[in-house]
Amino acid sequence: MAHRWTITGGPDDLPDIAPDQPVLIAGPTASGKSALALRIARDQGGVIVNADASQVYDCWRVITARPGPGDEAAAPHLLYGHIGWNAPYSTGHWLREVTPLLSGGERPIITGGTGLYFTALTEGMAEIPATPPEIRAEADTRPLDDLLAGLDRHTRVGLDLRNRARVQRAWEVLRATGRGLADWQAATPAPALPLSGAMPILVDAPREWLLPRIETRFDAMLAMGALDEVAAMLDRYDPALPAFRAIGVPELADHLSGRITLDEARARATIATRQYAKRQRSWFRGKMRNWSVFRPDM
Repeated sequence: MAHRWTITGGPDDLPDIAPDQPVLIAGPTASGKSALALRIARDQGGVIVNADASQVYDCWRVITARPGPGDEAAAPHLLYGHIGWNAPYSTGHWLREVTPLLSGGERPIITGGTGLYFTALTEGMAEIPATPPEIRAEADTRPLDDLLAGLDRHTRVGLDLRNRARVQRAWEVLRATGRGLADWQAATPAPALPLSGAMPILVDAPREWLLPRIETRFDAMLAMGALDEVAAMLDRYDPALPAFRAIGVPELADHLSGRITLDEARARATIATRQYAKRQRSWFRGKMRNWSVFRPDM
C-alpha cells in the first residue's frame, strides 16, 4: 500500500493526513491510542469514533479508560457511553452505527482495541440473523468445553478457542441457523471502508514499554473513582452480560462483595490486562500486516 510507513516517536512525528481521509487507529490496551487520536483531531481535524467494545456502555468511564470530559471538550467524540448496561450490542450493531459516519461531515478518526470492529469495517461482515434469546440463555449456562465440542470443524480452525465470547457466538450461530460461522463469513458482502480508502495506523507498543503502563494503570483508575463506579452497578451485576466483562469490573465486584481484598482485585485486574494486551498484540500483528505502524517513543 502506497501510504504504509513505520515511525518511532511521538504524535508530532506523524505525517500530514489528507483532511478527507478516514483514520483508523488500532492497538493494545494502555498503548496511548486515544491520545494519538486526540492529537490528530486537534492538529489535522476530525471526529473521534469509538472502536472499543467496553467503552460503548454508559455505566463505565473510568474502569474502561473512556475519554474524559476534558478530551471530549477538546474534540468531538462519538459512540462512547451511548449504550445501556443491559442493551444488546455486537460488532454488527457497531458497524451499522459507524457506516453513516464515513460520508459527510467531519472525517472520522476511528480508534480502539476491538479488532473485530476493524475487520468488519475494512473487510466486510456476514449478515448473520440475530440469535434468539432462548439460545443465548442456554449458551450462557454451558461451560466452554461444551461450547467448543458443539462447533463445526471449519469454524474451529479460524477461532480463538480461549476467547469464550467468540466461541459462544460461534456456537449460538450454528445452533440458531444450522450453518457454521465460517460458512456465513465466507459469504461476506463488500466492506463499508476498504483499507485502501483510509489511513490505517497500528500502535505497535513494545512489551517493555507497555507493561509498566499497565502496572500503574489500575491504581490510577482507583484514584479516579473506579471502585465507586463499580459499586454503583453492583446490584445489577451479571457476569453473563458483556458490560460486566470489562477488565476490572469482575475483580472489583468480587472485592465489593467481600470475596477478595482490594490488593487481590488489583493484582487480578493487572494480570488480566497484561494477558489481554498480549492477545491483542498477537492478533493485530497477524491481521494488520498492511497497516502503517506507529511505535511510541520509549
